[in-house]
Amino acid sequence: MGTEQTFIEDGMQRTQIDEFFGDELERAGYGGMDLAKTPMGTQIVLRAEKPGMVIGKGGKNIRKITTQLEERFELDDPQIDVQEVDEPDLNAQIVADRLGNALERGWYFRKAGHTTIDRIMDAGARGAEITLNGKVTGARSRNEKFNRGYIKHNGEPAQSIVDRGDGVAVMKLGTIGVTVRIIPPDAELPDDFRIQEDVDTSALEPEAIEGDDVEELLSGEGEADEPVAGSEESDSEEESEVTETSEADTEATEAGAEEIIEEEIEGDDATESPPEESVEADADIDEELSEETDAEAEALVDEMDDAEAGSDLTVIDGVGDAKADALAEAGFESVADVRDASEDDLAEAEGVGAAFAERIKQGAEAIDGGDT
Repeated sequence: MGTEQTFIEDGMQRTQIDEFFGDELERAGYGGMDLAKTPMGTQIVLRAEKPGMVIGKGGKNIRKITTQLEERFELDDPQIDVQEVDEPDLNAQIVADRLGNALERGWYFRKAGHTTIDRIMDAGARGAEITLNGKVTGARSRNEKFNRGYIKHNGEPAQSIVDRGDGVAVMKLGTIGVTVRIIPPDAELPDDFRIQEDVDTSALEPEAIEGDDVEELLSGEGEADEPVAGSEESDSEEESEVTETSEADTEATEAGAEEIIEEEIEGDDATESPPEESVEADADIDEELSEETDAEAEALVDEMDDAEAGSDLTVIDGVGDAKADALAEAGFESVADVRDASEDDLAEAEGVGAAFAERIKQGAEAIDGGDT
């Protein structure tokens, strides 16, 4: 058997064992497991919210689980160690299972998501993220995310630091997948830093320069700065020549500048004013542009009015403010959502029965027919 196939089979076996524990220890608050194969046997560390339920009365349940591991997964001498989870709100698997059960009991997904992530952050987590995938409300599948704090998605820290848990909520409209990611309070991120005090920095300080070396440097600079004898006269002669040439150059440049200014004045006099026809054409173009912008502004205002009318559920015949709020909490935020939904979906909203669902369905379709 190839090395790649061995890794694949080990991963599949680990995943199947994790699913087995999740089904068997659901009531005990299963929080994950670590599996390690040693020469003495297979060492399994279970994390649970209620270790007593995992062990069972007199160890009956733990012996049953050990026997099933040997028979179903062919593990050699499995040794199970059960550990209690100190803070269940910081265990991603336990939180994911709790959120899935809350959704199955009828909690609204936004209320359940915000309540769960607030409990995670109150427990001291540095960051958390909850993702819901599936038919959360209505017949269309979508993704909903709830974020708090700081979370890593890529790289080695996303695998070693971030605790991930997956859960499932089986609803009437379909299955909703729940994914929870948590960074625990004691996690050390690669970009963290600490300021250390009372540290000996003598080894990092540069070596001091001795007094003799400083005097030698100063003496060398003084010799280099001394002027050379006999050079003062030559310098004065060169300066006088330079001043004479500069005066001649300035006179020539001033004369040329006067000629250029005269030419520019003559050119300005020769230019004629623009014809009146071009001015009238520009005025006509400005009027056409203003008319076009006014028409576009009116069209935008009409579109905004149509959008506001489509989002107000009270325009449907028989729907008041209370019914509109109940439909909005159930996920039907516009007339289009009511029109696209089925009568069974509408009847599940609070205070909306089958008869009233049929009525508002017909009312929404009548509005659509009137618009077209």
